[in-house]
Order: sequence, then structure tokens, then C-alpha cells
Amino acid sequence: MSQIQSSNLGYPRIGEKREWKKVLEQYWAGDLDKDTFLNKMEEIRLQHLKKQKEQGIDLIPIGDFSFYDHVLDTAVMFGLVPERFDYATGPVSLETYFDMARGNKGAVACEMTKWFNTNYHYIVPELNNAEPKLVENRPLTFYKEAKQKLNIDGKPVILGPVTFVKLSKGYKKSEFHDLVKRFVPLYAEILQELQTEGVQWVQIDEPIVATNITYEELELLREVYQQLHEAAPNVHVILQTYFDHIEYFKEVCSLPVHGIGLDFVQDGGHHLNALKSFGFPNDKVLAAGVVNGRNIWRCNLEEQISLLTEISEFVTNDRLIVQPSSSLLHVPVTVKSEEALDEVLKNALSFADEKINEVVVLTKALNNGIESIQEQLKESITAIQSLNHSSFRNNSDVQDAIKNIHVYDVGRRADFSVRQELQANTFGLPILPTTTIGSFPQTKEVRNQRLKWRKGELTDAEYEEYIKAEIKNWIDIQEELGLDVLVHGEFERTDMVEYFGEKLLGFQFTKFGWVQSYGSRCVKPPLIYGDVDLKESMTVKETVFAQSLTSKPVKGMLTGPITILNWSFVRDDISRFDVANQIALALRKEVDCLEKNGIRMIQVDEPAIREGLPLKRENWDRYLNEAVYAFKLATTSVQDETQIHTHMCYSDFKNIITTIDELDADVISIETSRSHGELIQAFEETTYNKGIGLGVYDIHSPRVPKVEELLRNIDRALQVLDPKLFWINPDCGLKTRGIEETIAALKVMVEAAEFTREKLLVNNS
Repeated sequence: MSQIQSSNLGYPRIGEKREWKKVLEQYWAGDLDKDTFLNKMEEIRLQHLKKQKEQGIDLIPIGDFSFYDHVLDTAVMFGLVPERFDYATGPVSLETYFDMARGNKGAVACEMTKWFNTNYHYIVPELNNAEPKLVENRPLTFYKEAKQKLNIDGKPVILGPVTFVKLSKGYKKSEFHDLVKRFVPLYAEILQELQTEGVQWVQIDEPIVATNITYEELELLREVYQQLHEAAPNVHVILQTYFDHIEYFKEVCSLPVHGIGLDFVQDGGHHLNALKSFGFPNDKVLAAGVVNGRNIWRCNLEEQISLLTEISEFVTNDRLIVQPSSSLLHVPVTVKSEEALDEVLKNALSFADEKINEVVVLTKALNNGIESIQEQLKESITAIQSLNHSSFRNNSDVQDAIKNIHVYDVGRRADFSVRQELQANTFGLPILPTTTIGSFPQTKEVRNQRLKWRKGELTDAEYEEYIKAEIKNWIDIQEELGLDVLVHGEFERTDMVEYFGEKLLGFQFTKFGWVQSYGSRCVKPPLIYGDVDLKESMTVKETVFAQSLTSKPVKGMLTGPITILNWSFVRDDISRFDVANQIALALRKEVDCLEKNGIRMIQVDEPAIREGLPLKRENWDRYLNEAVYAFKLATTSVQDETQIHTHMCYSDFKNIITTIDELDADVISIETSRSHGELIQAFEETTYNKGIGLGVYDIHSPRVPKVEELLRNIDRALQVLDPKLFWINPDCGLKTRGIEETIAALKVMVEAAEFTREKLLVNNS
């Protein structure tokens, strides 16, 4: 009887203890020469393949490893280097590769943006008048390496041409089809060389198929893959999709490829229903993604065996592959390193290595019968039940609050026009008030003092006095600069989510649970594993101290419920929106506490609302409505005189301006300096009648802006926004900037605000 095979789609690059990150940064710092760097990276890459082989994966992904980003890898494979980087022809050098990712003295780095709706960022290819050529067959190189050094007959992974061009920039929409076709001969060449080498399986990732593609794009896919099939008919191509369900199920499954990879975790049940309605072609392999590649909870083996049993009714064993739902790039490497975690929680976790084991166990169950995995099945059931029955997930106060969520009023007492007048009388601010987004530079000294405190080398009292001194210093600086609304600077905070997660019930942090965000930048998302509640006030002490030092208003600073949700690994036993509302209720208590302690401006930041949008447009309304509800649940209990602020990072706000308005915040600040004109166009098309600050200078650059630049940005905004509603602020928080450049830039910002105020007074006199 033919056997079902196991497969993986991609493995985390960073290593169990972030070895990859350390090697990368040593090379950038000049502490490693190129040969040593390449040798160390090869060791890490081969170790990852070896681990998958030892665990029993049949189809091991090759070429998913990267020095920075897989989309950038694809671009340089085709010689797509922007002119500013001085590239001529031939294979792209390591130096040029990193210049594209990080920039150099003479050329700005390529743009970076989110990979679909994940928290991973990719380098955006630039196709301006590009003439793509295959300058290096990366999949072939890494296939040979795995074969020769580990005797692994791997499965090369390639980002598909339709998705690659769709994610690129520098071309008109009308040019899309022709651009894709220009890449097809290059992909054909890759496959032909792999075929000559004897490669059996190739995974071509086309996640764009899980978005709202058009019928014309579907026909383009058919044309592309027909040409690729004709070029290399002996290579078994799996067209791999993930992150949502595919539309045009019958049509996609009939594409001229050997296999279709489908996500059975984040598809909302659509794929199983489609199988029941349409069946599956007899001449194709179905690669079923049944282990969650994006979350960190142990697989319910019993449920997934049941799902696979249903799937197997439509495909024979020799045409079924068991795999994760997506690349494991999005989860940490292994649970084994988390020795300090509570056993109940630890046993319920599954990182990359554990997920690979789950894939192998599920495959074994299908091939050898469920009795062959009785021990693993029992462990799975026990671990999941233990967490679900634990006190962590059975906080009756929180659960009663969610059941009776309707009793909470999520509307402000008065309309904005009434609140605006009351707040104007309360604060007495000038027209075009100046402020910052919240954080000030976290110097090496600040980080060292925090580390000493965490290690017990500083007492709580000593650390608190140090933080107070930093707050006082920056209150004095803000007063001297002439800012109108001040902040305490957030010197006690490591990260805008981690800080709150450490102080809320239901959150846990790992020691080595790192994932790649971009380049060598790794983040350690909190685990929301239980019912969320407020233990004690989180921000009152520092904010009240700062307010005691000045007669000007000081903003209380919180991170909003949707951002905390989107930047965490979230429990999967209840709905995400129930979790968001639990967080919102905890924040509501903190907002009330700040107000009772005399803080009358409170900023609840939601930079991640836009990036959490579902891939399918038909799911946007529900998501946005729930996001608005959670924000208002957290913020609307205050008096009309209390001013609620929020901040968002820029990302195509044209589609969600209505949502921004519905948040009913008194003031919103938006990161916009890099796309100032584009965002202002959105406000030309939609009237916005609440307080708003469009960031007037880019905080991601160390340069100090000139007054003329800021005046242009302010004047452009005032063409469409009411001066009585307009605030002047930087793009984002100033945590990563140096002290001198921060002070110099804010001085310029205040000068620009004062100049514009005087001009408005003259014009209106």
C-alpha cells in the first residue's frame, strides 16, 4: 500500500539561541570576514536541514534559508538591483545584497513592508524598467549542497512569479501581466536545471492566490504554469498557497501542476467544504496544511486526524502529503529551551521543532493506524485539557464580564463638537498645539540600568529613582523647547506590548521564543494563554510623577487592545475578539485609574489596526467593527473633559478612514511623513472633523529636518484640514533616536509651528 508523505514548507532561520542573528551582526560590525561568515551560515543552514531529516520529514524544504529575506533573495537571483546601488551584471555580491536591505552612505535602502498579514517584513523589489536575468540559480545551489553534504534529496522552495511581481513596486497596474510573462522564461530555466540535476519535487509559493485575485489573474496563473510544465515536465511542482482559503477552487485545482498546497487551518473550513462539493483531481497531489504554522499551541491530534481522515476520502494515499499550514518562519524554534515556564503552559506549547514532530506523528497515524500513536495522542489530549481546565483560563470575573459585555457603554457622553469646546476650556492650548508621540531616546545607559535591575544589581527603589531622574530631565527639556503637551518618555518600558503584557494577568513571556521581524531584528511576542485582567495600575505612578513637575498637560500612554492582540501569540480556545475585549476591559480600568489621578489626556495607541486586516476583503468589515468596539470599550468611560488620543503607523489609510473616524478619539496622530501627499489626498476625499496630527517629520532617519521642509508639510495638510483641529508632532515615537538629534529636530518642529501660528493670525486679522 502506498504511503502518505510528510513535508515542511519552511524552517525558522534564526537558530535556537539566535545564532543566525549573532553571526549576521558580527559580519556587519566587521568582526567576521566574508569567508568565516559564509562558513558559519552554512553550518546553521545544514543544522536546520539535519534536524528535519532526523525527525522524519520526507520532503524537506531547501532554499528557504536566507541571509536577510526570501523576497530579496528572489530579486537578486534575477539581478534586480536598483540603479542607485551601482550594480553592473552577473551574480549580485554579498555587499550589494546587504546594501539593498540596509542602505549605504550613498544609497537609501529598499522599502520594507509586511508579508501579507503576518508580523514578518519583506524587502520590496523595485521593477522600474527592469530587465530581469537569471544571474544565479539559488534553488539549484542549495539543492546540491543538501544532497552532497547531508544526502538529503530536498524540495527546493521558490517564490512564484505571480506573487513576486504582485508584491513588487515600480510599475503600472496595466503592466502587471506583461511583467509576469517576462519572468516566466527565467523560472523555466530554473526548473530545467533542477530537472537535469534529478530534482523530484519543487514547492512554488503563490500565497497571492489566497487573496481576492481576479479571474484575469487566474487565467494568467494558468498560462504561466502551463509554460513551466512544458519546460520541465519531470519536475513535480506543488503550487503552494497559505494564510487563507483559495477562491476559484475548481479552477486552481485544475492548473497544470503536479500538486496543490492548501491551508486547512486558516481557511475557515472552506477547503474541506470545497472538497466535498467538487472533489479533487485524480492526477494531482494534495498537500494538506493541518498543523498551524503561525501560532504556538500544541496541535489537537485527535481533531486533526479526524480532519485528515475526511480529506483522505478525496485522495489516495500516494497523492496526499501532510504538512504545516505555512512556513514555520513565523514561530520560535523549540519549546525545549523554555525551562522556566509553568509545566501546564509549557506542555501545551508547540514551536517549530514540535510542529515538525506533529506533522510526522499525524502522517504515521494515517499510514499505520491511530493505535501507532496512542502515547502521543494521550499526551496531546492531556496537555490541552490541563491548560483549558487550569485557573489561567477560568477567571470567573473576566468570563462574566465578557458574557455581560453589553452592559458597558461604548459611546462618549457627548459628541465631539461638545467635547472639543470643553477640552479647549480645560487645557487652554494654542492653535496648532505641539506634542510628541510618547517615547524619548532609550540610551545604552537606560537599557543597562534596566538590565541591572532585572538581574537584582539595583534595588526597586534605586531603579525607580533612576527612572524619575530621566523623567524629570526630559520634562525640563520639553519645557525648554516650548512643547505644549508633554509626555513622561517611557524610560521604564522595553517594548510597547511587552511592558503591558508583563503587568497583565493571562500573559506569559518566553526566554528564547524569538521570531524574525525583519533582517536581524527579532521580536519575542508575548503568549496570551489565559484570561486577561489588570493586576494593579501599570502607568499611573510614572505619569502622575511627570505631571507633578509641570503645569502643562502630560499624556498618559497606553497600547491599545488590537495592537496588543496582533503583536502577540493568542490563545486559540476562544475567539480572538473575545481576547481583544478582555484586554480592552483591563485597559479600561487603567484609563479610569489615570483619570482619577488627575491625568486628563490619555493616549491609547493602535499602530497595528491596519496591518491586522484579513486577506479577504469580505472579512474586513467584521474585523474593523470589532477593532473599533474594543478601542471604544477601552476608552469611552472617561469624562467629556478628558481628551483621548491615539496613534497609528502609516499603511494605506484611504481604505479605513471611516474606521478612524468611528474610533471617536479626540485626537489621532498618524505616521505619514514618507507618504505625506498620498495620505493628505485621502483626507481631500473624506471630511475628517476631529483632532488630527499628521507626522511632520520622519523619525526613522537620523537627519535633523529643515524648517522649510516642515512648513511645506504643515501647509499641505492645512489645505484640507481645519487649523483648529490640527496638531503638530513627529511621525512616531523617538525611542530609537539619539538625544542630540531628537532635541534639534523638536526645536525645528516648534519653530515651524510658531511661524505657522503667526502666519494664521496675520491672515485672519
